[in-house]
Amino acid sequence: MEALHIAPGRNLAVKLVQNSGVDCFSGVRQVGFASLLSGKRKDRSFCVRARSYKEEGEIASRGSGNAQDKETEQGIFLGAERDGTGSVVGFHLLPHSAISDERVLETQEVEADKLFEEIKSSDTTSPTTTYNVVFVTSEAAPYSKTGGLGDVCGSLPIALAARGHRVMVVSPRYLVGGLSDKKFVNAVDVERPTKIHCFGGVQEVGFLHEYRAGVDWVFVDHPSYHRPGTPYGDSFGAFGDNQFRFTLLCHAACEAPLVLPLGGYTYGEKCLFIANDWHAGLVPVLLAANYRPHGVYKDARSIIVIHNLAHQGVEPAVTYKNLGLPPGWYKALEWVFPTWARTHALDPGEAVNVLKSAIVTADRIVTVSQGYSWEITTPEGGYGLQELLRSRKSVLTGITNGVDINEWNPSTDPHLPSFYSIDDLSGKVECKAALQAELGLPIQPDVPLIGFIGRLDYQKGVDILLSAAPDLMHDDVQLVMLGSGEKQYEDWMRQLESTYKDKYRGWVGFNVPISHRITAGCDILLMPSRFEPCGLNQLYAMRYGTVPVVHCTGGLRDTVQTFDPYAQEGTGEGTGWAFSPLTKDSLLTTLRIAVSTFREHKTSWEGLMKRGMEKNMSWDNAAVQYEQVFDWAFIDPPYAG
Repeated sequence: MEALHIAPGRNLAVKLVQNSGVDCFSGVRQVGFASLLSGKRKDRSFCVRARSYKEEGEIASRGSGNAQDKETEQGIFLGAERDGTGSVVGFHLLPHSAISDERVLETQEVEADKLFEEIKSSDTTSPTTTYNVVFVTSEAAPYSKTGGLGDVCGSLPIALAARGHRVMVVSPRYLVGGLSDKKFVNAVDVERPTKIHCFGGVQEVGFLHEYRAGVDWVFVDHPSYHRPGTPYGDSFGAFGDNQFRFTLLCHAACEAPLVLPLGGYTYGEKCLFIANDWHAGLVPVLLAANYRPHGVYKDARSIIVIHNLAHQGVEPAVTYKNLGLPPGWYKALEWVFPTWARTHALDPGEAVNVLKSAIVTADRIVTVSQGYSWEITTPEGGYGLQELLRSRKSVLTGITNGVDINEWNPSTDPHLPSFYSIDDLSGKVECKAALQAELGLPIQPDVPLIGFIGRLDYQKGVDILLSAAPDLMHDDVQLVMLGSGEKQYEDWMRQLESTYKDKYRGWVGFNVPISHRITAGCDILLMPSRFEPCGLNQLYAMRYGTVPVVHCTGGLRDTVQTFDPYAQEGTGEGTGWAFSPLTKDSLLTTLRIAVSTFREHKTSWEGLMKRGMEKNMSWDNAAVQYEQVFDWAFIDPPYAG
């Protein structure tokens, strides 16, 4: 047999046992496997195994004979990798593409690699245990993004990979027929089509793979993901088949660790699945209902990460039969609307709730801030799930999101007209003047410039801000708003701009470079959200020396400390202001305190700016907290199944 030459990685001594003869491979190298960075893997011996399926998608035993011959046509199995307890943690496979073409499915993006290398070389203690981690998400930046979920699933996996874990991210391959499709240009078809039994038939999905920044990015390919619009809808509203589209995603994500030979071998059964929001909420249920009864994934664990409890994936009860679950698991998804929420007097209110099913079957529950982990257990923030979440409070953890400190860095940000840092803030003054000029506002360094960036909807408290704007415009301030959303708020912004031409600018839409320049050029960033699971704009603002004024809720309360000028022996402490209750008067009072501090107490204001800039907001800090949750998840047996 020819010598194998694969891109450099860690040496593994491998023994291949086939029939009665033994061939030895020495010096085989692996690629695309981030956990090898930990340097803790041991050499092992492997036996040739094959994997087969029963007709209805049930997992069958791994055997030999014809099944083995069929599999070896696609590549050479080097058998199962087991840990110290005997659990299968992976399968080694040398695909023919690696033998004949020596293809390496690895590409690099500068920003992601900077993040990967920075975290890898940081002083934070390395984890004692590394895991095979599988993120399941409806969006992951830079491939797809509509909000904070895309940011989290585009950055946290890189941080975990840099700390020694083997990480896969499973997300749909959205093709909208535009320039954004080029984001998938480096993803290569792994030629492992998989049949999924759901919605009354058999659906076939494909997998594409890109290895970038230490992470295996896996994209599920199906025609239902190929259409214009966002991942969830278009100008006419949400897609009517979203339940189908994300059911496919969950089934495919459960299969991916078993069938995809990434970097030479699969992730195997001992995985930690991280399901994000309702779109991935079927994953914990599928593990418990479809796999563990057949002896598969008995050592796997699952975590549901709640980014926004308001979206739960609720559909009519009759759709349960479409989800590919056994009849006996209906109670896990059962949801009954209260009488007042039903459409008519004869409506029984019966439905299925995907997020609820994840809450009752996942091993751990994580929210994106400590404050939000408490709020979702209250009637005000629980959206009907508060009792259930209180019952699982012992496994509920809040972890504040991080930020990409390479993308959001005022000393290197390419979108800014001038760079600055905590040691030299002169560039921020230039950024403010440039922003005022760009927006057509009078260039006045001593006039506070207040900014708002976000969706124009009820959650973000835009109605409170716009109702307070006429009173605010009587003060010597300037206000700029960037966002899009409900038409009534967009029209309101246009009316304000026509009335207060020298003090107000409203930019309807969203523009990344402008958002960076507003964050850097403003003195104050306003976030009057009614609820905010975490919030990222206040973190960006503090990193850029812009002082946040926020409603005291969720992640905003956790991350913004109200200024106290008398603390620390008169030097002051705090990074901004958090106000409550959410009313027009409360907002105006707090804003005017901030404006007064800006005008009359320059030393205190500079202290506010610098305390925000020096905060540790990196994803590595969040990754350490996630690792603790990983360890907790594996202490007990699987919670369901």
